[in-house]
Amino acid sequence: MSIVTSLEQLEALYTPAPAAASTVKVAHRMTPHYRRLIEASPFAALATVGPEGIDCSPRGDQPGFVRVHDDETLMMPDRRGNNRIDSLRNIVRDPRVAFLFLLPGSGTTFRANGKAHLSIDPELLASFAVEGKAPRSVIVMKIDELYFQCARAIVRSELWNPERHVDPATLPTPGQILAGMTENQVGGDAYDKAWPERARQTMW
Repeated sequence: MSIVTSLEQLEALYTPAPAAASTVKVAHRMTPHYRRLIEASPFAALATVGPEGIDCSPRGDQPGFVRVHDDETLMMPDRRGNNRIDSLRNIVRDPRVAFLFLLPGSGTTFRANGKAHLSIDPELLASFAVEGKAPRSVIVMKIDELYFQCARAIVRSELWNPERHVDPATLPTPGQILAGMTENQVGGDAYDKAWPERARQTMW
């Protein structure tokens, strides 16, 4: 097996060097155009790192759910989930975080890297309330760098093409996965049947 073991070897593989468009797009403070991308996005992947390794968690809400607090700060409410709190555990111990925003229908994706902490300030939590329910914490990111990503990955994957959508019936369900991993002690058909109503009642 051939393995890349040095930066010099890696850079030699990827020539020529990045064009200006790949480098001048990096900002260290919010710009008007980048603000519009964040405010239009209903989904972001949150990447964190901790002593046990790295983690990447899906985060979704209404467009603009990640708030541009000021030109140097982003805020993301931690909505209801499974209480594993893997990402939050990491942030408490290592502040390095990254967001990857997707915009349905657009080939543009957007990246934000920085350092974060968790806030439980009552007024801040209340400002993110939906249907009277506030998040238990808010991820507050100090921006290090912001930039958009080229559209090739979205174009190649045809992510937004309905003709390429996967039929859920061809995939294992969460209940089936759980049952298979626990000798039917957890999950199963009852889990899948209860999920829609359980999700509806605990969305926020």
